[in-house]
Amino acid sequence: MRIAGKTARDPRSGIVDVWRREVGFLAPRAFARRYGASEDLVLRLGIHRKLKQHTGCVNCISFNANGNILVSGSDDKKVILWDWETGFVKLSFSSGHKNNIFQARFMPSSDDRTIVTCAADGEVRLAVLQDGGYFVTTLLAKHDGRAHKIAIKPGSPHIFYSCSEDGLVQHFDLRTRSATKLFKCQAFQEKSFYMPIVHLNAIAIDPANHNLFAIAGSEEFARVYDIRKCRWDGKSCRKPVDCFCPLHLIGENEVEITGLAFSEQSELLVSYNGEQIYLFSKRHGLGPDPLCDALPHSMDMDDTSYTNEKSIYSSKENLNFEPEPEVYRGHSNRDTVKGVSFYGPHCEYVASGSDCGRIFIWRKKGGELLRVMEADKYVVNCIEPHPWTTTLASSGIEHDIKIWIPNAVEPASPVDVSEVMLIYRGDSWFASDGSDYDDSDDYNDEEDDDNDDDVDDDSDIDATDGSDEDGDYEFVIDDYNRDDISNGKNDSEGDDNDTGMLPGSQDAKF
Repeated sequence: MRIAGKTARDPRSGIVDVWRREVGFLAPRAFARRYGASEDLVLRLGIHRKLKQHTGCVNCISFNANGNILVSGSDDKKVILWDWETGFVKLSFSSGHKNNIFQARFMPSSDDRTIVTCAADGEVRLAVLQDGGYFVTTLLAKHDGRAHKIAIKPGSPHIFYSCSEDGLVQHFDLRTRSATKLFKCQAFQEKSFYMPIVHLNAIAIDPANHNLFAIAGSEEFARVYDIRKCRWDGKSCRKPVDCFCPLHLIGENEVEITGLAFSEQSELLVSYNGEQIYLFSKRHGLGPDPLCDALPHSMDMDDTSYTNEKSIYSSKENLNFEPEPEVYRGHSNRDTVKGVSFYGPHCEYVASGSDCGRIFIWRKKGGELLRVMEADKYVVNCIEPHPWTTTLASSGIEHDIKIWIPNAVEPASPVDVSEVMLIYRGDSWFASDGSDYDDSDDYNDEEDDDNDDDVDDDSDIDATDGSDEDGDYEFVIDDYNRDDISNGKNDSEGDDNDTGMLPGSQDAKF
């Protein structure tokens, strides 16, 4: 019997598929893909290991193409390369940045010897591994605001993009080590109460069409651009080829996008600050000028107030739009710039961190919340899926990185969104029933003075009990002054060219 609202399990999954593979009825690759997409594995995810070396919040994590090395960047301005399976630090070096690192990624097909980084100081830097086992870092370009994200052209060892709160999108070619300023993102309609420049938080490249990239920031629209339509003076690239936004958010003044991700099917995943996560396909596009294209042709844009526009957009009977995009609910995204990710061999799931310190995983099709996992004392900002296994990495305000694998003996119980969802009111958290949410008793742990291997201890941790052996960290979310950054007023100074290794770190051997 099938219970309403629940998905029936296929009785042929699991052990039967193992038997079919062993007797030759199921190809090993087909088995791996089917098994990797199994919902049962999602329900068995648990903490396998904690990677401890950073002395600040870990703002970015990324696997190399082979999946055997994880690179991380932190408020401590260090970049660390991990053998995440053993917890061993392969190499650790000073990035040369003067402020918190926001992104660190390997360049493809570089034998993991080339890393690009961006940070709160607005700099975009290149780090190259030398034969002596150390990295040399070089300044490639500088933004006038915090540089949040880098997007690397899939498979290219040379091409990537950066975006920043100054609204500027830059294109880089490492063959010439040059940066081209493509354009500054400007609001579609200037409003008197905020600047016309869109402060950019996220950028992503479509893996199915490398000519298309999406950007988003301090407005309601996620914009998609075609690099083929860009002249290198930037004049013809200011207009996107398409835009995406839920209809009810068009015209909202306080809306901001913090995270973007493309699926292998060219779907665009968008995470809104103070709102939900939405999944758009091409049929949801609003066109290159959404404030005009979304209006009925019989109306004069100049005679329509912004308030009236909003009511028009929200009236579906006046618009010929496809069904609403898929929505993913339950998490909270208010305090920090959070990313969002697809998970699974064919992007079958959606994953995000939350202000409540938990990881949320939804089924992509239908938006059902499957897992809620305790992952940080404060906030989870980053979720990074392994390129070809069911492993996840997560990081946030705490100074460690958590590695998740399907290691639980029993699958997790079904999730009730109404029970796990927290409501933010003013400066306080409340449970969904309106009662005060107080997690102070969950984390009264002693300082962990361990220099030993955490493999055995961490592999058996129950991710839902809130216990941790880490020390207590002060919860501070920095609000940097853009003027200070642009004027070079930073806590510490760094050279444009820098080399560095942390004492005691090991030479990289790839």
